[in-house]
Amino acid sequence: MAKTILNGITWNHSRGISPLLAVSQRFSEIYPDVEFRWKKRTLQEFADYPIERLTEHYDLLIIDHPWVGCAAATGCVLPLDKYLSADFLQDQLNNSVGGSHESYNYGGHQWALAIDAATPVASYRADLLKKNDVQVPTTWNEVLDLARKGKVAVPAIPIDLLMNFYMFCIAHGKEPFANEEQVIDYSTGMKALETMRELYSLVDKDMFGHNPIAVAELMSMTDDYWYCPFAYGYSNYSRKGYARNVLHYTTTVNFTDGKPLRSTIGGTGLAISAFSQNKAAALVFVEMMLSACCQSTLYVETGGQPGHRAAWESDTANLLTNNYFKNVLPAMQNGYIRPRYNGYLHFQDHAGNPIQNYLKNGGDAFKVLNEINDMYRQSLVNKNSTVLI
Repeated sequence: MAKTILNGITWNHSRGISPLLAVSQRFSEIYPDVEFRWKKRTLQEFADYPIERLTEHYDLLIIDHPWVGCAAATGCVLPLDKYLSADFLQDQLNNSVGGSHESYNYGGHQWALAIDAATPVASYRADLLKKNDVQVPTTWNEVLDLARKGKVAVPAIPIDLLMNFYMFCIAHGKEPFANEEQVIDYSTGMKALETMRELYSLVDKDMFGHNPIAVAELMSMTDDYWYCPFAYGYSNYSRKGYARNVLHYTTTVNFTDGKPLRSTIGGTGLAISAFSQNKAAALVFVEMMLSACCQSTLYVETGGQPGHRAAWESDTANLLTNNYFKNVLPAMQNGYIRPRYNGYLHFQDHAGNPIQNYLKNGGDAFKVLNEINDMYRQSLVNKNSTVLI
């Protein structure tokens, strides 16, 4: 009897590939007639190659939630609410870590399930802070003080700067994307950019080439930096033996209003291609992968960062990761969900560039806001396009 082959595409990091391989192996032991073939891509390749084209070649896709507007417009992945039981989906919603499950729901359909959950949080080298008699920062001013000493690392590639721009708009009192004319009003936007420039003028300019993974590697593999105020968290680096030194994670600091910075949630979702010839097997796999049992045991134990709350509350998972999940959960629960309309990804791919240029080289913040607002309005052309399901 010929085997059923499920081809999958994911991203090239231990957090993105290792748990998929482990669960797939176990699935094939339970169902010997099913074989998996996973391919890895870099984070940049995820941005550069349209996922809707990948659905023609892969049965299972790990996606970012801002893409679901495109999914709704093209119908290239399955609306899982039409294929999975209401009880299963209700369990996913009830056990969502913050807005992770909701972020994959768009236009009345569930286009993926939150296999992985993340948001920018603070990380630090506990050994170096202790050695130098420095406390973990709890306020924005303490972050700036530590940055003046040259001990702060923070990702500053365009996409991360854009996510942080959203965070600082919220910190200054307004959520972005409140209307279809501008990302944010000029008063709030100017304050957000000025706050960001205050920090990024103090850190090493090399940070403008670093993403969250590069920062975690730098902090865990060298002793040059003691603290990062916000970067998408990776529980891998909080596990003994993964890197040379363990990183500890905690929530973002309190801003000037005494409230913690509210960061922009990330994570990934598991979707099934509408073109798959093996939908039945793929659906059974999704149910196993996203179950509370799998997420809180095999998935997290093999390097995953689960989307199911059972794993985040698991004593075993927290013991394994120096309480990563317990410490980061408040930030996840408070996370901001960015837009997901069809066309948003083009805006996201480009709007961070003028922000980075401003933070690196100076210039006119008003012009930066004009530029990103122009991009925003252009991105709305296909916002309401959709297909009939």
